[in-house]
Amino acid sequence: MKHLPVISLARLKSGLFWRTFFLLSVLTTLSMAAWIAMISVVQREPQAQQIAAQVISVVTITHAALTHSAPELRKELLFELVSNEGIRVLPLEPDDKVEPPPDNWLMPEIVAMVKDKLGDDTRFSARVNSVPGFWVSFKIDDDEYWLMLERERIRGLTGVQWLGWASLVSLLSLLGAAVISNRINLPLARLTVAARAIAAGKAPEPLPESGPIEIIEANRSFNQMVDDLRQVESDRAVILAGISHDLRTPLARMQLEVEMARLSDEAREGIQSDIAQMDAIIGQFLDYAKPTETASFTSVDVSALLADSAREAMRIPDMAVTTAIAPDAHVMGNATDLKRVINNLIENARRYGRSADGERIEVDIGCHLKSVHGARRVVIDVQDHGQGVPDSQIEQLLKPFTRMDTARGQANGAGLGLAIVERVLLRHGAELHLSNRAGGGLRIQITMLAA
Repeated sequence: MKHLPVISLARLKSGLFWRTFFLLSVLTTLSMAAWIAMISVVQREPQAQQIAAQVISVVTITHAALTHSAPELRKELLFELVSNEGIRVLPLEPDDKVEPPPDNWLMPEIVAMVKDKLGDDTRFSARVNSVPGFWVSFKIDDDEYWLMLERERIRGLTGVQWLGWASLVSLLSLLGAAVISNRINLPLARLTVAARAIAAGKAPEPLPESGPIEIIEANRSFNQMVDDLRQVESDRAVILAGISHDLRTPLARMQLEVEMARLSDEAREGIQSDIAQMDAIIGQFLDYAKPTETASFTSVDVSALLADSAREAMRIPDMAVTTAIAPDAHVMGNATDLKRVINNLIENARRYGRSADGERIEVDIGCHLKSVHGARRVVIDVQDHGQGVPDSQIEQLLKPFTRMDTARGQANGAGLGLAIVERVLLRHGAELHLSNRAGGGLRIQITMLAA
């Protein structure tokens, strides 16, 4: 047995859902209004004729019964009319308090038809002497009488039943519009969730290839694209392994040749420095291109990673490290990749965060937990006390092969450090924010969902 799809709160907020729901509701309302108007026009005259014929028949029969009955039996006849037929006959007095007949769209035609049969002096009233009903006057010889029919017998004088049926149909139509809107929005919502999963570095579940032909084709193309991306990631990993070996092996040979060459110490150190710099740049290229496998995510103790990286940084000459790390901060991720992120941030501070006099490097490493909309998050801060970056150029730091040498001092590298950080954090579903530190320097803040 298939169940109707559940309308989630997230989908209720969708602009497409409300737009579709609104258009269907307007279409249903206009269609129902046109239907009611058409029925009213078509049935107006037959309904008026039916009610007028009923009134004329009751008045005629009552008039005949009273006229031809013996005077001593009239009271009994009147009592029987009230008891069995709901018809009351009273003398019409000049001082009767009379209210006009019901004001509805059928009444003018009913009055015209009844007067055509019973005479133009026939009177109508909705209430006589404060007694509600459908009152019609008639004459017996020179005496005038009121004949009162119960309103329930005169159908069609009010729109209560029409209103009830219209309300029920409207409610069912709105529910149908909501279900239809949800069904229309559901495939797009699934596609959106899958696309966001890919952006976060996760492998989404295959989209169902069912429904209208357009949805089938779109989901089939998306599933094929996901399969192609997985194949590309697999092929790239194999290629990177070969590149790593092919690029680093010549460097190792160059180092060996330098060591064997009979060069001066100064020349040898210079060449070795150049080789080390080239090796570091190649390492950055490989780190930037290397994919992060979300399947390897486990609970990672970020507090311990930060503490280890801080201790390693303290061994670097001219670097002073200050820490404020909350204990037991855990996130879901790849420990190796997160360690690379932290080391890249510290290395970025070492290269670009020297003070104005160039004599020292001060780095603040912090970590704390906070609650955002009921969810616990881990916030990591790495700040240097350097010269900072112009506010208009901060966003440029995240672009690959970008270095703000003019603002941060000359430094070697390929300009991939922060690009690698952003790429890894994107796969971890984390947020990265760069800003200038109060007092000088660059502040890099990472926010991740706590495990």
